[in-house]
Amino acid sequence: MFNKIIRPRRLRISENMRSLVSETNLTVKDFVYPIFVVPGKNIREEIPSMPNCYHLSVDNAVELAKKISALGILAVEVFGLPEYKDEIGSSAWDMTSPVQRAISEIKKAVPELLIVGDVCLCQYTSHGHCGKLCGSYVDNDETLKLLQKVAVSQAAAGADIIAPSDMMDGRIAAIREALDENNFSNVVIMSYAVKYASGFYGPFRDAANSAPQFGDRKQYQMDCANVREALKEVALDIDEGADIIMVKPALAYLDIVSKVRAEINNPVAVYNVSGEYTMVKAAAANGWIDERRIVLESLTSMKRAGADIIITYHAIDAAQWL
Repeated sequence: MFNKIIRPRRLRISENMRSLVSETNLTVKDFVYPIFVVPGKNIREEIPSMPNCYHLSVDNAVELAKKISALGILAVEVFGLPEYKDEIGSSAWDMTSPVQRAISEIKKAVPELLIVGDVCLCQYTSHGHCGKLCGSYVDNDETLKLLQKVAVSQAAAGADIIAPSDMMDGRIAAIREALDENNFSNVVIMSYAVKYASGFYGPFRDAANSAPQFGDRKQYQMDCANVREALKEVALDIDEGADIIMVKPALAYLDIVSKVRAEINNPVAVYNVSGEYTMVKAAAANGWIDERRIVLESLTSMKRAGADIIITYHAIDAAQWL
């Protein structure tokens, strides 16, 4: 009677056997590491709500970039705190701002490292919203003109990839047009096409000092209940010229990642956001979980769901573990 038993366990019998038949392989080349640059020199200050993540002056950001490249990580995404803020976020396209300077200096020091520039206005505006205000409403079309300036400035500094995270309608077409008109036709656009209004962003807003001064961002970021709308946003951005499509956050939205992967042929990125990172770090600090095991399992789940690129604060640790 036992001759008819099917035995999948045969393929789990040893580490080498499991590796031989593994369906999903996580590698260091999947990662992008986010860094936060600030004004000043010789600054390396831990972000209170994000253990082992730091505010870095440009000189220290360059040193970190060297370490990241040596680990085999292929890309960094640069975020920054400006020296000044105003109503329209003009420091976002100031070539003397920390982000543009960091992009330029990292590219000089580690030319093979890909640099992603985050295109948004929230950390640069005095009100903390992602665009130009008209009363309490973010003016979509006026904001597009400002985003074009940010994108071109980052490309001029040396960014290989421009990643608009603002969620304005039509931003991909506007940015592609501005890049092409300024002879940056080879600069890639990685669109935050599916960016949900999420509670998982809390620690990042501390890190980037980007919390809105009133209201929230639900008038332009997506409702967490919506799936069909996500696919609509993806289709629109691809039609406008996006090269890579991102879903953000990652862990709570793996169903969306899977659906996006099934619909498109473009590379798919996920952002393993600050709240997801901090929960793991807090549980590990209390001895409640095995941090290495949880991190690698979580990152593997993102790749299994269909992500080709994983933006994660775990990248340095995961690279060393892998």
